[in-house]
Amino acid sequence: MHYGRALREEVASDRTTPLIGIYDMYSASIAARHYNGFFVSGFGFAASYYGLPDIGFIAWPDMLAFVERLRLAFPAHHLLVDIDDGYVDPEVACHVVQRLEHTGASGVILEDQKRPRRCGHADGKLILPLEEYLEKLNLVLSSRKDLLVVARTDATEEPEILRRAAALAETDADIVLVDGVRSVEWIHRIRSAIGDKPLLFNQIAGGKSPRLSLSELTDLGVDVAIYSTPCLFAAHSAIDGALADLKLSDGRLPDTRRTGAVDVQSSTRLLEKNISRHHHTRQPLTV
Repeated sequence: MHYGRALREEVASDRTTPLIGIYDMYSASIAARHYNGFFVSGFGFAASYYGLPDIGFIAWPDMLAFVERLRLAFPAHHLLVDIDDGYVDPEVACHVVQRLEHTGASGVILEDQKRPRRCGHADGKLILPLEEYLEKLNLVLSSRKDLLVVARTDATEEPEILRRAAALAETDADIVLVDGVRSVEWIHRIRSAIGDKPLLFNQIAGGKSPRLSLSELTDLGVDVAIYSTPCLFAAHSAIDGALADLKLSDGRLPDTRRTGAVDVQSSTRLLEKNISRHHHTRQPLTV
């Protein structure tokens, strides 16, 4: 089961590879009908599992258990997992990476933030000294076997962004991510700074980065695009709207036979596809 290798092969394709942010098993079940790759978003997991913002509340055993459930239900999907700062300690980061690889994760993203950490598109981010982050990153890299590793910097000062991007590109990390990129011009500059190393771009609604299509990202030399929150934000809007409608109708549910909306039968059919004993293959999807 070479999940890391399968994701590397897809990243090496001629077009930008999209990975869709999911936040629970139900959102993954829907996303799996449209895309073959998931991003296990820290923002989404903190929101759904804890009901808290993405500022460092996630405990690694909770994330590990979630990824284990995902892999059982989706044996052929790419799973790129956000592990934030590696849960602070380098030894913990290595342990988590080994456990995730054993569970079937395709890859991880390790950032250079220090506590208190923030969402990559938030203000007030603090970063580790570069040498300290590189030490942690290199320990993680030496701990993995096949797992893909994304080295992420949250630097916001312009000279430091390029310095760190170039330094990350010199490591054995598979991909570089500069989070919160504010313009197309800066994508060009980062692409130039990291040479041939694959580049990842993080898109989040209302974030600091420009809204770009996959075709535009391909033209810019971006190899991977993660979409952190479309499922979470769509659920937010849909739940709010459905409950407002329920209130207006004095608590009468809509007639799903007339509207074609999701009902208990269609929901059950969706979820039955996730029963692991019905899966005849555990090999990852390839391009």
